[in-house]
Amino acid sequence: MGRRLRVVVADDQARARQGMKALLATWPEVDECREAANGKQAIALIEKSLPDVVLMDARMPEMDGLEATRLIKASWPQVKVIVLSMYSDCSADALAAGADAFVSKGDLPEKLLALLAAVAGSGAGGKSG
Repeated sequence: MGRRLRVVVADDQARARQGMKALLATWPEVDECREAANGKQAIALIEKSLPDVVLMDARMPEMDGLEATRLIKASWPQVKVIVLSMYSDCSADALAAGADAFVSKGDLPEKLLALLAAVAGSGAGGKSG
């Protein structure tokens, strides 16, 4: 098992962020979880805290998750980005933007936790610069 993960949850819906944080709180591999309401806030958090993983909603105001993913992967390629959406047709666009994975919001929570486990096991993040 790798070290514990630092996660940013980016979603414009407060209820979705809270639900994701509640799910992650049940998983001991997560060390900290920060929240962003749009892509711009997510990028600002990444600049400050360099998380291991970003759970990114695809569709948000100000800067959507796909544009934020492109910028994150260009500046911090070691940060893993998992794009989440209710719309499964976003999958190809998310992967084209550089996302490491796509999860439909309708999928079971175990799928998301399995992806996080894979990221934790791969020595995610941890190195800046």
